[in-house]
Amino acid sequence: MVPPCKTGTTSGIVHRKYLEDNDLGDTSNRVTDLDFAADLFKAADKLRGNLEPSEYKHVALGLIFLKYISDAFNVLHEQLSAEDGADPEDPDEYLAENVFWVPEAARWSYLQANAKRPEIQLPDGKRVNIGGLIDRAMEAIESVPSNEGLKGVLPKNYGRPTLNKIMLGELIDLFSNIPMNEGGAKDLLGRVYEYFLSGFASSEGKRGGEFFTPRSVVRTLVDMLEPYEGRVYDPCCGSGGMFVQSEKFIEDHGGRRDAISVYGQEINHTTWRLAKMNLAVQGIDADIRWNNEGSFHRDELPDLRADYILANPPFNISDWGGERLRDDVRWKFGTPPAGNANYGWLQHIYHHLAPRGTAGVVLANGSMSSQQSGEGDIRKAMIEYDAIDAMVALPGQLFYSTQIPACLWILAKDKSANGHRDRRGEILFIDARDLGYMVDRVRREFREEDISKIAGAYHRWRNKDHDEDYEDIPGFCRAVDTEAVREHGYVLTPGRFVGVAVADEDNEPFETKIARLRAELESQFAASSEFEAEIRASLLGIDE
Repeated sequence: MVPPCKTGTTSGIVHRKYLEDNDLGDTSNRVTDLDFAADLFKAADKLRGNLEPSEYKHVALGLIFLKYISDAFNVLHEQLSAEDGADPEDPDEYLAENVFWVPEAARWSYLQANAKRPEIQLPDGKRVNIGGLIDRAMEAIESVPSNEGLKGVLPKNYGRPTLNKIMLGELIDLFSNIPMNEGGAKDLLGRVYEYFLSGFASSEGKRGGEFFTPRSVVRTLVDMLEPYEGRVYDPCCGSGGMFVQSEKFIEDHGGRRDAISVYGQEINHTTWRLAKMNLAVQGIDADIRWNNEGSFHRDELPDLRADYILANPPFNISDWGGERLRDDVRWKFGTPPAGNANYGWLQHIYHHLAPRGTAGVVLANGSMSSQQSGEGDIRKAMIEYDAIDAMVALPGQLFYSTQIPACLWILAKDKSANGHRDRRGEILFIDARDLGYMVDRVRREFREEDISKIAGAYHRWRNKDHDEDYEDIPGFCRAVDTEAVREHGYVLTPGRFVGVAVADEDNEPFETKIARLRAELESQFAASSEFEAEIRASLLGIDE
């Protein structure tokens, strides 16, 4: 049951109408999760006031997380209350079901009941406002021994004087409209969290790209690699979007979520906290490590060999400390230049692949053709070693953080393995620069059919048992042998190889087409002359 919205508030006005229009009281009749999340984000953004998106992000996402774990707790609490011999107040009962124990002071119903009160007296006599009450709730959750995985993760600065407490109460009211965690409602909360991450990334622009990879880019990588089972790794995992989409892929294709193990590392502590909350809201059990030195200088998982690696490293980083890693064991194909980390990322990722592993890496376009500081020699060594499976050129304006055109590197440890066709000595080139559509004037996204077109071409080329045989498509994709790449100086830009798209068939006879075009041109000339005469007449009238 969705709690009623309070009248006279921004959240109440917006969401009462939204719930009425879309019958959100009955989740079976609800519009799509995406529509719900988008509307919720718009309503929440109206409450932001003058608060910067980078600051407001943690306020809103922390509350969504609190709503999620409280709802999950309530569902199990009700089940245990109805069972003979079960104790709904025993934290071990929740640990056994992989549900976070939520102390009474942190339960959503308690916060909602006090959301609009200017001051709340605690059992110890201390008086706090709603911000202090939320901080107390976060601290209470982290202090539970069975919630050890949340230690140091949750935001606890809601009580600061500069944060508008009326806005906090409005947000609690607003998020109370997210249905209880029953059936598909759990997925709705996860979708809301993911949509809010996306919305804040868009609001923050370049800074937003540091923690969020656009969903269509992640979906493209996931659909190409198809991580059905095994170990999935991201050495620069941001807010965890690669993992979320991997698990959704498995669910969409009828697999088991527990068939994959998730590993990651993140250098930014604030972003690491976002990832931990994101994965908890999605119900994903993951081993996500943090240190302030990063994957290059303190690899938290040095012995991990992953079946799938999906990564969007920061582009063209110049201050990555490469001069301190000159003889590192990971540099199988050559020492990456100290002034650019791109080939450090590629080799770090290749080093962490299992014997039959595959990787998808997002990098700046320059990585496909650069010759500076030995990068061309490293690329040549990777090509000759047959480490590269496919290259995909992406359209511009896909990312929040940069307008630099990007590409996908698909790496493979064994190009003859896993029941696939033997593609040793070949690379598939895909030019997807013309795909996608403009969401607004600054950013592009892939449609579902765009992702299917890219992933479908790769699967037809790679898979032995695919229903359709692979064929080159002029202007879009072409399979090329190593010799042809040598002839192009080991440059991997797809546009060099795929050729020009075949024009649509035109069955109109030449003579007929010329006559038609001539008639159209004469008609346009005549209209132009009439327009010119009208303008001259108007100007004469002004002069008189």
